[in-house]
Parts: sequence; C-alpha cells; structure tokens
Amino acid sequence: MSGIYIHIPFCKQACHYCDFHFSTSLKKKDEMVVALAKEIQLRSNPITHHPLPITESIETIYFGGGTPSILSIADLKFLIDEVYRNYKVVENPEITVEANPDDLDLETIRQLANLSVNRLSIGIQSFFEDDLKLMNRAHNAEEAKKCLEFAKHYFDNISIDLIYGIPNMSSKKWVQNIETALSFGVPHISSYALTVEPKTALHSFIQKGIIAAPDDEVAHEHFQILVDKLSENGFIHYELSNFGKENFFSKNNTSYWLGKKYIGIGPSAHSYDGTNRGWNVSNNSQYIKSIQENKVPIEFETLTKNDRYNEYVMTGLRTIWGVSLDQIEQKFGKTYLDYLNQQAAKFIDDHLLFLDENILRTTKKGKFLSDGIASDLFLLNLE
Repeated sequence: MSGIYIHIPFCKQACHYCDFHFSTSLKKKDEMVVALAKEIQLRSNPITHHPLPITESIETIYFGGGTPSILSIADLKFLIDEVYRNYKVVENPEITVEANPDDLDLETIRQLANLSVNRLSIGIQSFFEDDLKLMNRAHNAEEAKKCLEFAKHYFDNISIDLIYGIPNMSSKKWVQNIETALSFGVPHISSYALTVEPKTALHSFIQKGIIAAPDDEVAHEHFQILVDKLSENGFIHYELSNFGKENFFSKNNTSYWLGKKYIGIGPSAHSYDGTNRGWNVSNNSQYIKSIQENKVPIEFETLTKNDRYNEYVMTGLRTIWGVSLDQIEQKFGKTYLDYLNQQAAKFIDDHLLFLDENILRTTKKGKFLSDGIASDLFLLNLE
C-alpha cells in the first residue's frame, strides 16, 4: 500500500516561523492545479520511465502545504478525481485536507464532507490572540473556535495543530490551550515546539531583539504538560509530536514513519520508493513549465545502507513502535546491531532508553530528547 501527498504551494500570508515552500501570490493557482493533475498522471505510468513510479494501491491522499484550503472545492475534487483515474485506490482511503480556520466557514466544511474528504487537519496553533499575532497567522482566536464547532458536526476525524514554547507563553496559558482543544472533542492533536528557522521573519525579529528567543527549558516543560494532559484524556502518544485516540492515528504520517512508499506531487514535494528518495523543484514557475513539457522536475538519490539504518533509528525512536533489534540484524547485519547496542548502552544507563522485548524505546524522560539521542546512534562509515 502507498500514499500520495499533494503539495499546495500557496498561502494568504507568510507565518513568521514558516520555512516551507509557498507563495503568497495566487496568480499561478489555476495553472498549478492543472500541473498537479498532470504530474499525477505522469507519475502513474511506469512506461514513461519517470523516476520513482509507484504501482501499488493508494490508501491515503493527503493535501498539505502551504494552505490547501485556499483551493476551491472544485479544484480539490478535480485533483482527487485525477488520483482515482490514474491509480488503484483502496475502498475508503484516508483523504486529508490541511486547512486554516479562516477558510472553514460552515458551507465549506459541508462541501468538504460531501467531497469524500474524511479527515481535516486544522492549523489552529493557539487559541490566544496575542500568540496568533506574534506568529502572523491569518486567522483570529474566534475563528479558531468557531471552525471547530462547525467541523465536529461533519467530521469524526479531526486533527489540530498546536504550538508550544512561544515567547511569553506561561505554563498556565499552555494548559488553557490544551483544555480548549479537548473541549471540542478532537481525536488527534499534533503539537510542535516553536522553532527558529534561518531566513524566516521570526529569525530576523529575534536577531534584532524585537522578539525574545524561545526558551528550551520552557518548551520542555510545555512538552511534559502536553504529554501528561493528553494521556489523562485517553490519547496515545504514538509519535514525538503526535497524539491520537485509538483508531485515529494519521495513516498518512504513520506510513512515512513505518517506511512505506509514497509519491509527492507538486513543487518541493518528496517521494520514496523504498530505496530511492526524490524531491521536486522548489519553484512554482519552473515546476509548471517542466510539467507542461511532460517532464517531472525531480532529483533523487539512492539511499545507502547507512542512510536506511539512520532513518530507521530516527523514526523508530520518535514512535511507539521503537527500534527492533531483530529488524536491525535482519535488515542491516550483526555489525550494525553491535554498533547500536554499544551506542545505546549509555542512554539505557541514563534512563533515556530502555529495552522492551528486544525493542529499543525512549523512556518518558527521553522522549523530548529523541532526535538528539538518535543522532548519537547514527553511523557514518560502516560500509
């Protein structure tokens, strides 16, 4: 089974922290939608020898961005229909649309539900006005609450994004954010620490002293509050930044973490076929021109054994599935297993990792540090 990710590279305005590929000009939107549909078609045909074709059944379709909810219902239907025309799609696939609250009035939500979209991922980020202004979000706090009130009448499967570690956000305020989210009965929450990416407005403001830099200790405290509060309310912490009620994990994202194949459609989108990873050009004009010439503007690399080992360790430690020592030995060999055991020993001694039925997992204390721990388990020169 495979998934299709469709990148919609447009936003109304630029959030101060975002470094994803998007444009705030909608001039090329119609051309882009046609190009996305054509890439879906090109990538479905192995005879054309486009890189990274996938011929397996599609079980997830995910519209990400950017802001997919900036598209019309007709645009979304056109692209979903194009997937069905060119691929074998399983019965009742998970179809997710990322959306911003300011795009989700009652009629739009109703139309999305009628469209066969069965999962909404809503970029709330915070229920407080000052946080939203600091991040330059396009919506306000009232719109955040109102869209959830509408959505819960039409969608069972709703995910929301929340950001913690925002400058001047107290723990009390963070708890209120979580409790507000819980009051709407959403079954999935994705939550991330505010990070400062180079070349973003946030980075510039911090350098100029306009905004205080995020505090790692505060972010760690917020993370522990989040883990505890959601656990108390029946959520499973199945990936470092993702919490879901039973049967409400994101099938799309879970497929990435479990190493399944996927196709990325659109500028900057990534693809993976089990051995090779590809990425489309991050330029809207170049992307459209290339697709119009029947060429997928993709570069790709073949992952080495080390790359695949490192990715498995990284994703495993971030998830409840952990890193199977049996899988390490079967897929990579005893040399890799011995290296992993040697590197992991100090983290086990420090109660950051533990072994459970020959599966290496992070402890509660180690979860927040999982990316750093994984990097210490990476290897560079065994091949």
